[in-house]
Amino acid sequence: MAGLGADGRQRKTTIKDVAARARVSTSAVTLALHDRPGVSATTRERILTAAKDLGWRPNLAAATLSGRSLHTVGLAIARPARLLGLEPFYMEFISGVESVLSRHSCSLLLRLTDAEEEIEVHKQWWQGGRVNGSILVDLKVDDPRIPALTEIGLPAVVVGMPSLAGPFTAVWTDDEAAIDEAVRYLAALGHRRIGRVGGPPDLGHSVIRATAFDRAIKDLGLEGRTAQADFSPDSGSQACRNLLLSADRPTAIMFDNDIMAVAALGVADEFGLSVPDDLSLLAWDDSQLCQLTRPALSAMSHDVHAFGAEVTTALFDVMNRVEHPSHPVQRPRLVPRASTARPRI
Repeated sequence: MAGLGADGRQRKTTIKDVAARARVSTSAVTLALHDRPGVSATTRERILTAAKDLGWRPNLAAATLSGRSLHTVGLAIARPARLLGLEPFYMEFISGVESVLSRHSCSLLLRLTDAEEEIEVHKQWWQGGRVNGSILVDLKVDDPRIPALTEIGLPAVVVGMPSLAGPFTAVWTDDEAAIDEAVRYLAALGHRRIGRVGGPPDLGHSVIRATAFDRAIKDLGLEGRTAQADFSPDSGSQACRNLLLSADRPTAIMFDNDIMAVAALGVADEFGLSVPDDLSLLAWDDSQLCQLTRPALSAMSHDVHAFGAEVTTALFDVMNRVEHPSHPVQRPRLVPRASTARPRI
């Protein structure tokens, strides 16, 4: 393993470390890694073993013909490709990221991966010299990425609350306040039974929203129930059906993203319910989908494009070793539309 740097963190493994471990010159390492003649099969095997043991990969930046330093930001998302294509949030978020990268003549390295593989993806990128830093999304409580990526010294910004981010800079939306506002709005309309379709329960922001929802329901003396989904329209539809099949079905349901709220319009029609007379629906994020449906969906709206831009601006400060404190972006705001009204029953 490589030694520690001056800041006490494990320094990034270099070609010199591999050469020392394999007891060869750095030029021999280059020949072996690029499968060029000049080293024996035995020596090549020893070098490859040393590189694997140290977790080292060739620095692609150093290998570019231009000789320039690499300027690339990494973003790994643990979502199926088909679902990501339907998810308005990430399309808007990535457009915000790109708006900043383009000003710096930088590129985005995007990988769709499994959650279990994401740590290795970031390690490969950083230790192989493929990125200058990464954006970390969909943080879990006690997320294993935090200690693992802190150890290798990866410059990164976390999209999430500081409680999830460890030593990394965090940029987040105030989901607690937004959930509280949403519940109080529905209560002011006269709803006493409110449902919520939340995202995967292991995600940090799902936990934060669920806790805020339960607290607001209790404070207002309402009846509340949360059903879990995975942000997809099919899963959101099933969660909505589960809520509507309960003995005391809710008269209003709020959703953790907009695509599940759009899908719920079809579920309401299945049950013969009129939106908003029989059932009020409230979405999150407020993409164009919310405005194009009929009835148009009320939503907790925030500027996702600006969110992505702010996260990327923070990352450039981190990569350039400029202090950038953790901070929230503008809080989601309530935008009432035709999908919410006083309950008829």
